[in-house]
Amino acid sequence: MGIVFVIVSNYFRVLQPQVIREAMDMVVNKISEFTGLEDGMIKDSMMSKVGWDLAYFGLLTLVYALLMGVFMYFMRQTIIVMSRLIENDLRSEIFAHYERLHLAFYKKNNTGDLMSRVTEDVSKVRMYIGPAVMYGINLVFMMVMVVYAMLQVNVTLTLYSLIPLPILSFSIYYVTSIINKRSEAIQKQLSVMNSLAQEVYSGIRVVKSYVQEDAMGKFFAEEAEKYKQKSLRMVTVDAWFRPLMVILIGMSTIITVYVGGLLMIKGEISAGNIAEFIIFINMLTWPVTSIGWVASIIQQSAASQKRINEFLKTKAAILPDNSIAPKTIEGVVEFKNVSFVYPDTGIQALKNLSFNLKKGEKLAIVGRTGSGKTTVADLMLRMYDVENGEILIDGIDIKKHNLSALREQTGYVPQDVFLFSDTVANNISFGVSNAEQSRIEEFAKYAAVYDDIIALSDGFETQIGERGITLSGGQKQRISIARALIKDPKIIILDDCLSAVDTKTEAEISSALKKVSADVTTIIITHRLYSSIHFDKILVLEHGEMSAFGTHEELVANKSGYYYELYEKQHLEEV
Repeated sequence: MGIVFVIVSNYFRVLQPQVIREAMDMVVNKISEFTGLEDGMIKDSMMSKVGWDLAYFGLLTLVYALLMGVFMYFMRQTIIVMSRLIENDLRSEIFAHYERLHLAFYKKNNTGDLMSRVTEDVSKVRMYIGPAVMYGINLVFMMVMVVYAMLQVNVTLTLYSLIPLPILSFSIYYVTSIINKRSEAIQKQLSVMNSLAQEVYSGIRVVKSYVQEDAMGKFFAEEAEKYKQKSLRMVTVDAWFRPLMVILIGMSTIITVYVGGLLMIKGEISAGNIAEFIIFINMLTWPVTSIGWVASIIQQSAASQKRINEFLKTKAAILPDNSIAPKTIEGVVEFKNVSFVYPDTGIQALKNLSFNLKKGEKLAIVGRTGSGKTTVADLMLRMYDVENGEILIDGIDIKKHNLSALREQTGYVPQDVFLFSDTVANNISFGVSNAEQSRIEEFAKYAAVYDDIIALSDGFETQIGERGITLSGGQKQRISIARALIKDPKIIILDDCLSAVDTKTEAEISSALKKVSADVTTIIITHRLYSSIHFDKILVLEHGEMSAFGTHEELVANKSGYYYELYEKQHLEEV
């Protein structure tokens, strides 16, 4: 439909110069007739008729202009609106694809680059499928219609009039290509500045505590200076754009008037034809000028679509099997000779790990930093898939479970707590739709954070800052615990989530965990021992391998190994 509207709009546009030609020729002819007449009723009558004829031609031109504008409006409403709809679909598709991709992808690519592709790159693609396509189609049909109309009048004048236009198009293309290259350099520098600013704002506490405001300010000023210099280089080239266009269009007009004047003297064309040609030339100015602009957009959009496709073609390492119907799990967990190497770093995190948990049992996983404790949690949530061995949930391979159902029934508190820039209540109820306020408050009490929330300015409706920056580390951990427990999970995984709370609060949370997770399989990953929590089994990891497994009494009875050392150290600290 957009193409049809382009054709119809251009048809009415091409008719306007022809009407003006007829009007001008009529005036010239009438003036020559008036020359031999004396003032009187006949001359007055003829002058009146000329006036009415001019009014008719003016009205006809206005009608054509109005019809051209109407169809131009429809043209933009179809093509430009279509491009906006595609832009929306493309952004949504990329965002959804990002969410499906695995953790290794996010470790490999920085946030700024991900955001750039879903915003700026999509916008450049939209410029191609919208304005570039529209002006490209308009250029083709406008050129065909106008040149055809010009050839109908006079071939010689047409050829002379069009001489500067190819030069104009090539010149603008050349200038635009230089602008495009320098624009890319500016975009890259802008990305550097944005990344630097984002890091400084996110890590403002560190910057202030190390008194590095001036140093970071100077660093940013250096990058801003580079941006300024690159921008000035582009502006210098851009300054040639309009003068070049004006000069070449002026040349075309001069040629038209000169050659047209000679042809008019010979009687081959009329004065109206010259005016008509000048209007036609000006009509072709923007379409011809837009060749370079459209070519530049195509180049930029091709580069942007290539960048988008790089990520869209990245296949998710974790493929959910949607053919499997969601089912309620019991919480029986078994690791069978599980080995795992991180794909992004090549570091082997686990080696032949085997253990099992019955429904409702509580397991503590202890070990030094880098021993593979968090990897166990990542594998149970299928953030990664195991390479060797099997993880069984209720006796079924974890890969055969419905992925969404598995994660919905697993409560997870990560080591690096993340809260959204939203209300406290919405952060707690993040994994549960339409959670009642009473239920939110109940689980806030279980996590021993209720009193802290009530003390905030707006209670549960308090807006917390980005990543929960307005809260303390302990408050963020406890809100995260409440968020995991409110789901009523069948499996709970707590990754060192009590490291930022005091002994009293730890006891409160431990007591709540006993109540909430009485029949829930619980895995607590920790660097310390919790005397207030009874663990059915304790797994000790060293360099990704199991060094000990058993009850507290069994591991202490050996009087050796990492667990015994940890127990003795903590016992001495308590004494």
